[in-house]
Amino acid sequence: MELVRADLISRARAGDGEAFRALTEPHRHELQVHCYRMLGSFQDAEDALQDTMLAAWRGLGGFDGRASLRTWLYRIATNRCLDALRSASRRPAKEWDIPGVEPPEPTRLGEVVWLEPFPDALLEGAINLPLGPEARYEQTESISLAFVTALQVLPPRQLAVLILRDVLGFHANEVADMLDSTVESVKSALKRARAGLQRRRPPTADRESPPAADSPAEDAIVAKFVSAYESADIDALVALLTDDVFMSMPPLPLEYQGRDVVARFCTDMFGSGRRFDLVPTRANGQPAFAAYLRAPTGIRHGTGLFVLTLAGDRICAMTRFENSVLPSFGLPRSLPHLQRPG
Repeated sequence: MELVRADLISRARAGDGEAFRALTEPHRHELQVHCYRMLGSFQDAEDALQDTMLAAWRGLGGFDGRASLRTWLYRIATNRCLDALRSASRRPAKEWDIPGVEPPEPTRLGEVVWLEPFPDALLEGAINLPLGPEARYEQTESISLAFVTALQVLPPRQLAVLILRDVLGFHANEVADMLDSTVESVKSALKRARAGLQRRRPPTADRESPPAADSPAEDAIVAKFVSAYESADIDALVALLTDDVFMSMPPLPLEYQGRDVVARFCTDMFGSGRRFDLVPTRANGQPAFAAYLRAPTGIRHGTGLFVLTLAGDRICAMTRFENSVLPSFGLPRSLPHLQRPG
């Protein structure tokens, strides 16, 4: 195996693109997820991944083999993401722009407005890999929307250290080498990052665990949600929500906490006879739905993507994203006329 890899590296250094792809392709999906955790944006992660691969191709001659190829690629990807975080002006918050719908007063305005969902279809082979001994989080938890959202409030360096140490399990000396830093500095940044993350993450001690993905229990909740939402049955929808249900809508800064105010928001969305069809998908390891507004012409226009966070047999969070994310999930911006019985 080592001889094969050494041959691939030699050929790639000589300009063999196929050899380079054979070396890097096994790591591509996990690097994409790493960039997503760092940046909180699917599109930004795609850009950072492309920059990483280009830098690796150009810099392969400098790979000395002291660290593994995987570690070397993570070093490049992490620093590309840090550059993006430090130099880019983050996407600004948007104003409400749904005509004919006036949302209720929000509970608060959110700090994280540039978040995007990550398609489950691209998680295969990326979050079931063996982790290093320092990892503290289950891989499914570390891709959840709540976790990724909390990460985005950390300073860039603390963010990088926490992901590399607690999510991926790299040793402190490996992380120090990746960041051109010292072990002491890494340990200090990790301590501050853990404290910051603890403050930002919603309390879950008293919350039931979600049902397993694609289990009968999850399917039952999902079916009830689809039925209630498509029929605009507010009472049935509210019955599915926890008392402290949380709703956010990046890049809109509006956030709603509590069953009553979320119910008012949904009532406003269904006002004036607005009705929707939901198309199921999955994002961040969670059930998700593209929402399509039924138009008088019969065409149904995509209005966004809902991602549900479940607790037991209830919904404890709903995150609504704009329709610009639909293509990332292989979903169209609009659907043709649907013939309904009766």
